[in-house]
Amino acid sequence: MSALRFPNLPPSEPQGSDLLSQERARTTFSVHEMSTFLYGEVHLERQDRLLALIENDPAFDKSNRYFRGRSDRFRAALRKDHTLVKLSQKHKWTPEEYSHADMLIDEPGPFGLHRNMFMPALASQCTDEQIEKFLKPAMRYEIIGCYAQTELGHGSNVQGIETTATYIPETDEFDIHTPYLTASKWWIGGLGKAANHAVVMARLRTAGKDFGPHAFCIPIRSMEDHTLLPGVMAGDIGPKMGYNTTDNGCMWFDHYRVPRISLLAKFSNIKPGSGEYVKPPNDKLSYGTMVFVRASLVGAARHGMARAATIATRYSAIRRQFVDKDSPKKLGNQIIETPVLDYSMQQYRLFPIIAAAYACFLTSKEMMRLYHLNLKNMASGDFSLLADVHASSSGLKSLTSTMAAAAIEDCRRACGGHGFSSFSGLPLMLQDYVPNVTWEGDNYILTQQTGRYLFKSFRELVAKRKSGKFQSTQINNPTLAYLNTYLENPNLKCPVTSSAQFHNPEIQLAALGHRAASMVAQIVHALDVEKRTWNSMLVDIYNVTMAHCQLILVQNFILGIRGDLAQPDGVENPAAGLSATSKEALTDLSNLFAMHTIHKQPGEFLISGYLQDKHIAMLGESIMDLMEHKIRPNAIGFVDAFAFPDFVLNSAIGRFDGKVYEAYTEMATREPLNKTEVVDGYEEFIKPLTNPKGLKGHTMQSRL
Repeated sequence: MSALRFPNLPPSEPQGSDLLSQERARTTFSVHEMSTFLYGEVHLERQDRLLALIENDPAFDKSNRYFRGRSDRFRAALRKDHTLVKLSQKHKWTPEEYSHADMLIDEPGPFGLHRNMFMPALASQCTDEQIEKFLKPAMRYEIIGCYAQTELGHGSNVQGIETTATYIPETDEFDIHTPYLTASKWWIGGLGKAANHAVVMARLRTAGKDFGPHAFCIPIRSMEDHTLLPGVMAGDIGPKMGYNTTDNGCMWFDHYRVPRISLLAKFSNIKPGSGEYVKPPNDKLSYGTMVFVRASLVGAARHGMARAATIATRYSAIRRQFVDKDSPKKLGNQIIETPVLDYSMQQYRLFPIIAAAYACFLTSKEMMRLYHLNLKNMASGDFSLLADVHASSSGLKSLTSTMAAAAIEDCRRACGGHGFSSFSGLPLMLQDYVPNVTWEGDNYILTQQTGRYLFKSFRELVAKRKSGKFQSTQINNPTLAYLNTYLENPNLKCPVTSSAQFHNPEIQLAALGHRAASMVAQIVHALDVEKRTWNSMLVDIYNVTMAHCQLILVQNFILGIRGDLAQPDGVENPAAGLSATSKEALTDLSNLFAMHTIHKQPGEFLISGYLQDKHIAMLGESIMDLMEHKIRPNAIGFVDAFAFPDFVLNSAIGRFDGKVYEAYTEMATREPLNKTEVVDGYEEFIKPLTNPKGLKGHTMQSRL
């Protein structure tokens, strides 16, 4: 029982619950309608059903999450993942239900990479025989796997990995070997302690030739007692900045033999005996797993931004600081401190994050649609979408995860001192999110893949136009469309004469498209004409990739509100159910996202020639007016529409009911240090300094 007791006193007036009620009364749209637009009714119904099932299960209890050390947290995560698997099997959950339940529990676990990388890799690269041998047992959790690609000395450069897989024709086996210390697998989630199988990326060598990295599914631990198999050495790599409930591991091999069926052979194979290599029909087919994960990470980015914005915005509506002498707030006849959310600086910090989260909601849906469409097309031999989807997923992963990491930290800072407390829910959220900016491709290195695609597309488009055979009907994707628009009029100027005209989506898209295309043209000229080296252009390449992906985000936001985004087969367009008030509110957010995106990087737009100095000033005026008069009244409604239950947020200051200070102080009573009034260690470390003679006096007065 805790020795800490807070007095039974209410917070000063006005109460947080009353303030949030007043905020919600100002909302101009239906929050449920907005949530339905974002998620769909199926998602919302499923969330209520799953929450009722897991919220009170001891295996998913969050009350002590902020107080545990790593060993206790990892054991709790094992219990959590085990219970989740058993519930899934009992209730026959779909993969969507499983993922949704895991999102509600919201703690990385040792089985996470089994679901999110091991099984997707098997699903995309297994033959029918391998599906029976590996994938189906994995789906039943009879085997638990991880995805072992990154090495101690190689991460983003997959082509440089050093682990070898040499075919032995005499035994029809592969010899898996770690030739150097730097070839040790490193950072592999689930490998440290939980996994008994791994998809291992290794250099396939046969008949004296090296065919580069290929995927192998191999056992690494005994299925009887979980001990490491002979020839395999593995363990946990130790504590990290975050994600400490996942056992990121290391592994190396000493001429470990595996049968030929271990090579995932849907697209490439080795002929038994001869060792002849059968190459894939397209050398980029192995990108499938990476595209899936990177597309998923766009969804993770919108989730992180939305959660952080929910906490910070609710708290900012309750927290009062100082009196605004120009517009004092009153409670009855008494002047009270101003809610932080009324300050324009706080709005400028938080409202663009809310808008960005909505933008990423729509783009994450579009990326997953394109991923599944590409899979369907490739199955019939059509690889036309592959390059575009791979390039877009790479750039968007980089942009959105960078945005989300910065947004979570900005939201934490926007909560002042209480944002520094774990009880806000923001520090642990930040710690567990930041790995996203590095894994599945470092955010700076990854953008080079997008850049190569843009430059290749530009060169091909220029060549077609010069050939005299070009027709506008040949434009079959948005990238070529904005590049072609630029080539038709590279000196295009913005026609805006008033700040309100920047609310026109066509102006926004023209500005973003012209800027991106201008940057592409300049880099291609530098590379091809000036003969600049690739290395000397890396900063420019990163910047143009961000410009391209910002255009995608804005474009998808606009099209999503209009109802012009394509939907998966059988899925109703979510925009069809939007009322006029909801569309207007969403358009306000879309305008803010587009204008803020332009305004925070004015130099690139000025250099492109499309905007002038006066336009940057107009944008600033329009943004501030939009936030004060349009976004501010709907701020709480916008974050409520994200539909995060308190169980997910696990935040004292972001509670739906607004009882911030009551929850905050109650959490403090659970601190293990507060279990006793006198701290363990007093007699040994404090008393010898402050009371060496063992005096009995209780006050300074009695001592005197």
